[in-house]
Amino acid sequence: MSGIGVERRGGLLEITIDRPKVNAIDRATSRLMGEAFVALRDDPDLRVAILTASGDRLFSAGWDLKALESGDQQLDNWWETEDATLGGFAGITEMWNLDKPVIAALNGHAIGGGFEIALACDLVIAADHVEFALPELPLGIVPDAGALQRLPRRLPTNVAMEMLLLGRRMKAAEARRLGLVNAVVPAAQLMAKARHWGERLAAGAPLALGAVKEVLRAIEGETVEGAFRTMRSADLPLYRRMLASDDAREGISAFVERRQPVFLGR
Repeated sequence: MSGIGVERRGGLLEITIDRPKVNAIDRATSRLMGEAFVALRDDPDLRVAILTASGDRLFSAGWDLKALESGDQQLDNWWETEDATLGGFAGITEMWNLDKPVIAALNGHAIGGGFEIALACDLVIAADHVEFALPELPLGIVPDAGALQRLPRRLPTNVAMEMLLLGRRMKAAEARRLGLVNAVVPAAQLMAKARHWGERLAAGAPLALGAVKEVLRAIEGETVEGAFRTMRSADLPLYRRMLASDDAREGISAFVERRQPVFLGR
Protein backbone atom coordinates (compact mmCIF):
# COMPACT_ATOMS: atom_id res chain seq x y z
CA MET A 1 0.00 0.00 0.00
CA SER A 2 1.34 3.44 -0.88
CA GLY A 3 0.07 6.82 0.00
CA ILE A 4 0.71 10.48 0.56
CA GLY A 5 -1.55 13.31 1.62
CA VAL A 6 -1.51 16.57 -0.32
CA GLU A 7 -3.20 19.73 0.93
CA ARG A 8 -3.13 23.27 -0.43
CA ARG A 9 -3.17 26.20 1.99
CA GLY A 10 -3.15 29.24 -0.27
CA GLY A 11 0.35 29.41 -1.72
CA LEU A 12 1.55 26.65 0.60
CA LEU A 13 1.50 22.97 -0.38
CA GLU A 14 1.66 20.40 2.41
CA ILE A 15 2.84 16.91 1.45
CA THR A 16 2.48 14.17 4.08
CA ILE A 17 4.04 10.72 3.72
CA ASP A 18 1.39 8.35 5.05
CA ARG A 19 2.52 4.73 5.04
CA PRO A 20 2.24 3.25 8.53
CA LYS A 21 4.14 1.96 10.37
CA VAL A 22 7.49 3.38 9.24
CA ASN A 23 6.56 5.59 6.26
CA ALA A 24 8.82 3.58 3.96
CA ILE A 25 8.96 4.65 0.33
CA ASP A 26 8.16 2.17 -2.43
CA ARG A 27 8.16 2.90 -6.16
CA ALA A 28 4.50 3.97 -6.23
CA THR A 29 4.92 6.34 -3.29
CA SER A 30 8.05 7.84 -4.81
CA ARG A 31 6.10 8.48 -8.01
CA LEU A 32 3.24 10.13 -6.12
CA MET A 33 5.69 12.38 -4.31
CA GLY A 34 7.30 13.27 -7.61
CA GLU A 35 3.94 14.25 -9.03
CA ALA A 36 3.30 16.47 -6.00
CA PHE A 37 6.65 18.23 -6.39
CA VAL A 38 6.05 18.69 -10.13
CA ALA A 39 2.74 20.36 -9.23
CA LEU A 40 4.62 22.65 -6.83
CA ARG A 41 7.18 23.46 -9.50
CA ASP A 42 4.69 24.16 -12.28
CA ASP A 43 1.79 25.88 -10.51
CA PRO A 44 2.40 29.65 -10.30
CA ASP A 45 -0.06 29.94 -7.41
CA LEU A 46 2.07 27.64 -5.24
CA ARG A 47 5.05 29.29 -3.57
CA VAL A 48 6.45 26.83 -1.03
CA ALA A 49 5.99 23.27 0.29
CA ILE A 50 6.14 21.59 3.67
CA LEU A 51 7.10 17.92 3.64
CA THR A 52 6.20 15.89 6.72
CA ALA A 53 4.85 12.44 7.62
CA SER A 54 2.16 10.75 9.66
CA GLY A 55 2.75 9.51 13.20
CA ASP A 56 5.40 10.61 15.66
CA ARG A 57 8.00 7.82 15.61
CA LEU A 58 9.42 7.85 12.10
CA PHE A 59 9.50 10.55 9.46
CA SER A 60 10.63 7.84 7.07
CA ALA A 61 12.70 4.67 7.16
CA GLY A 62 13.67 5.21 3.52
CA TRP A 63 13.31 2.57 0.84
CA ASP A 64 10.64 -0.06 1.47
CA LEU A 65 12.93 -3.04 1.99
CA LYS A 66 10.02 -5.48 2.02
CA ALA A 67 9.12 -4.36 -1.51
CA LEU A 68 12.74 -4.81 -2.52
CA GLU A 69 12.89 -8.30 -1.02
CA SER A 70 9.63 -9.34 -2.69
CA GLY A 71 10.89 -8.20 -6.09
CA ASP A 72 8.29 -5.45 -6.52
CA GLN A 73 11.13 -3.02 -7.15
CA GLN A 74 14.84 -3.23 -7.85
CA LEU A 75 17.81 -1.22 -6.62
CA ASP A 76 19.94 -1.53 -9.73
CA ASN A 77 19.32 1.16 -12.35
CA TRP A 78 15.95 2.18 -10.89
CA TRP A 79 16.90 5.78 -11.69
CA GLU A 80 16.76 4.96 -15.41
CA THR A 81 13.00 4.41 -15.19
CA GLU A 82 10.28 7.01 -15.53
CA ASP A 83 10.88 7.94 -11.88
CA ALA A 84 13.98 9.87 -12.92
CA THR A 85 11.79 12.46 -14.63
CA LEU A 86 9.89 12.93 -11.36
CA GLY A 87 12.82 14.04 -9.24
CA GLY A 88 14.45 10.72 -8.39
CA PHE A 89 13.87 8.96 -5.08
CA ALA A 90 10.90 10.47 -3.20
CA GLY A 91 10.39 12.96 -6.00
CA ILE A 92 12.87 15.47 -4.59
CA THR A 93 16.37 14.04 -4.18
CA GLU A 94 17.19 14.74 -7.85
CA MET A 95 14.75 17.48 -8.84
CA TRP A 96 17.30 19.98 -10.11
CA ASN A 97 14.78 22.42 -11.58
CA LEU A 98 12.68 23.03 -8.47
CA ASP A 99 13.12 26.72 -7.71
CA LYS A 100 10.58 26.89 -4.89
CA PRO A 101 11.60 26.28 -1.28
CA VAL A 102 10.74 23.06 0.54
CA ILE A 103 10.60 22.87 4.33
CA ALA A 104 11.10 19.45 5.93
CA ALA A 105 9.06 19.12 9.14
CA LEU A 106 10.51 16.00 10.73
CA ASN A 107 7.92 14.43 13.01
CA GLY A 108 10.07 11.40 13.79
CA HIS A 109 13.39 9.71 13.10
CA ALA A 110 14.93 10.21 9.64
CA ILE A 111 16.59 6.90 8.78
CA GLY A 112 18.43 5.94 5.60
CA GLY A 113 16.50 7.28 2.64
CA GLY A 114 14.34 9.28 5.03
CA PHE A 115 17.47 11.16 6.06
CA GLU A 116 18.34 11.66 2.39
CA ILE A 117 14.90 13.16 1.74
CA ALA A 118 15.50 15.67 4.54
CA LEU A 119 18.92 16.53 3.10
CA ALA A 120 17.25 17.41 -0.22
CA CYS A 121 15.01 20.03 1.42
CA ASP A 122 15.96 23.69 1.77
CA LEU A 123 15.02 24.18 5.42
CA VAL A 124 14.73 21.47 8.10
CA ILE A 125 12.74 21.68 11.34
CA ALA A 126 12.96 18.65 13.63
CA ALA A 127 10.90 17.59 16.62
CA ASP A 128 13.17 17.36 19.66
CA HIS A 129 13.05 13.54 19.85
CA VAL A 130 14.22 13.04 16.25
CA GLU A 131 17.38 11.10 15.44
CA PHE A 132 19.25 10.68 12.15
CA ALA A 133 21.02 7.54 10.94
CA LEU A 134 22.31 5.78 7.82
CA PRO A 135 22.12 2.00 8.40
CA GLU A 136 22.77 0.92 4.82
CA LEU A 137 26.33 -0.42 5.01
CA PRO A 138 25.56 -3.52 7.16
CA LEU A 139 22.88 -4.36 4.56
CA GLY A 140 25.51 -4.45 1.83
CA ILE A 141 24.31 -1.25 0.13
CA VAL A 142 25.18 2.44 0.29
CA PRO A 143 23.00 5.55 0.77
CA ASP A 144 23.23 6.84 -2.78
CA ALA A 145 20.07 8.98 -2.89
CA GLY A 146 21.82 12.01 -1.45
CA ALA A 147 23.79 11.10 1.68
CA LEU A 148 27.00 10.32 -0.22
CA GLN A 149 26.59 13.49 -2.24
CA ARG A 150 25.28 15.95 0.36
CA LEU A 151 26.26 14.86 3.87
CA PRO A 152 30.03 15.56 3.60
CA ARG A 153 29.13 19.06 2.39
CA ARG A 154 26.94 19.71 5.44
CA LEU A 155 29.01 18.16 8.23
CA PRO A 156 32.69 17.95 9.14
CA THR A 157 34.09 15.16 6.99
CA ASN A 158 35.02 12.91 9.92
CA VAL A 159 31.52 13.17 11.40
CA ALA A 160 29.94 12.41 8.02
CA MET A 161 32.22 9.39 7.65
CA GLU A 162 31.15 8.09 11.08
CA MET A 163 27.54 8.23 9.98
CA LEU A 164 28.24 6.70 6.56
CA LEU A 165 30.66 3.95 7.62
CA LEU A 166 29.74 3.20 11.23
CA GLY A 167 26.04 4.00 11.19
CA ARG A 168 26.43 6.52 14.01
CA ARG A 169 23.12 8.01 15.14
CA MET A 170 22.78 11.74 15.64
CA LYS A 171 20.19 13.39 17.87
CA ALA A 172 18.33 16.48 16.77
CA ALA A 173 20.10 18.75 19.27
CA GLU A 174 23.53 17.78 17.91
CA ALA A 175 22.29 18.14 14.32
CA ARG A 176 21.16 21.67 15.22
CA ARG A 177 24.56 22.53 16.73
CA LEU A 178 26.33 21.29 13.61
CA GLY A 179 23.99 23.21 11.30
CA LEU A 180 22.38 20.12 9.77
CA VAL A 181 18.93 21.31 10.80
CA ASN A 182 17.62 24.85 11.17
CA ALA A 183 15.43 24.47 14.25
CA VAL A 184 14.49 21.94 16.90
CA VAL A 185 11.11 22.27 18.61
CA PRO A 186 8.80 20.21 20.82
CA ALA A 187 6.77 17.80 18.70
CA ALA A 188 3.52 19.61 19.50
CA GLN A 189 4.94 22.80 17.96
CA LEU A 190 6.41 21.25 14.81
CA MET A 191 3.70 22.00 12.26
CA ALA A 192 2.95 25.44 13.71
CA LYS A 193 6.62 26.36 13.28
CA ALA A 194 6.76 24.91 9.76
CA ARG A 195 3.56 26.71 8.72
CA HIS A 196 4.79 29.98 10.17
CA TRP A 197 7.95 29.72 8.08
CA GLY A 198 5.96 28.55 5.06
CA GLU A 199 3.55 31.48 5.28
CA ARG A 200 6.47 33.92 5.53
CA LEU A 201 8.00 32.43 2.41
CA ALA A 202 4.67 32.31 0.55
CA ALA A 203 4.24 36.04 1.21
CA GLY A 204 7.65 36.80 -0.28
CA ALA A 205 8.59 37.67 -3.84
CA PRO A 206 8.46 34.43 -5.87
CA LEU A 207 11.10 35.48 -8.36
CA ALA A 208 13.52 36.40 -5.58
CA LEU A 209 12.92 33.08 -3.80
CA GLY A 210 13.51 31.20 -7.04
CA ALA A 211 16.58 33.26 -7.89
CA VAL A 212 18.24 32.24 -4.62
CA LYS A 213 17.96 28.54 -5.49
CA GLU A 214 18.83 29.09 -9.15
CA VAL A 215 21.99 31.05 -8.39
CA LEU A 216 23.14 28.72 -5.61
CA ARG A 217 22.85 25.73 -7.95
CA ALA A 218 24.80 27.51 -10.65
CA ILE A 219 27.70 28.60 -8.42
CA GLU A 220 28.10 25.47 -6.28
CA GLY A 221 31.75 24.46 -6.12
CA GLU A 222 33.07 27.66 -7.69
CA THR A 223 35.54 30.15 -6.23
CA VAL A 224 34.07 33.43 -5.00
CA GLU A 225 35.38 35.19 -8.10
CA GLY A 226 34.01 32.49 -10.38
CA ALA A 227 30.67 32.58 -8.58
CA PHE A 228 30.37 36.33 -9.22
CA ARG A 229 31.29 35.80 -12.87
CA THR A 230 28.65 33.09 -13.23
CA MET A 231 25.98 35.20 -11.57
CA ARG A 232 26.74 38.19 -13.79
CA SER A 233 27.03 36.39 -17.12
CA ALA A 234 25.47 32.90 -17.05
CA ASP A 235 22.03 31.94 -18.30
CA LEU A 236 20.03 32.51 -15.12
CA PRO A 237 16.50 33.42 -16.27
CA LEU A 238 14.90 33.77 -12.84
CA TYR A 239 17.69 35.99 -11.58
CA ARG A 240 17.46 38.21 -14.70
CA ARG A 241 13.67 38.43 -14.44
CA MET A 242 13.90 39.27 -10.75
CA LEU A 243 16.23 42.21 -11.40
CA ALA A 244 13.78 43.79 -13.83
CA SER A 245 10.57 42.72 -12.10
CA ASP A 246 7.59 44.69 -10.89
CA ASP A 247 8.06 42.86 -7.58
CA ALA A 248 11.53 44.37 -7.12
CA ARG A 249 10.09 47.85 -7.64
CA GLU A 250 7.15 47.03 -5.35
CA GLY A 251 9.48 45.88 -2.57
CA ILE A 252 11.47 49.11 -2.68
CA SER A 253 8.32 51.25 -2.83
CA ALA A 254 6.77 49.40 0.11
CA PHE A 255 9.92 49.92 2.17
CA VAL A 256 9.99 53.64 1.45
CA GLU A 257 6.25 53.96 2.11
CA ARG A 258 6.46 51.85 5.30
CA ARG A 259 3.86 49.32 4.24
CA GLN A 260 3.74 45.61 3.54
CA PRO A 261 4.63 44.76 -0.07
CA VAL A 262 2.23 42.90 -2.34
CA PHE A 263 4.23 40.56 -4.58
CA LEU A 264 2.61 39.13 -7.71
CA GLY A 265 5.46 37.10 -9.16
CA ARG A 266 6.14 39.34 -12.12
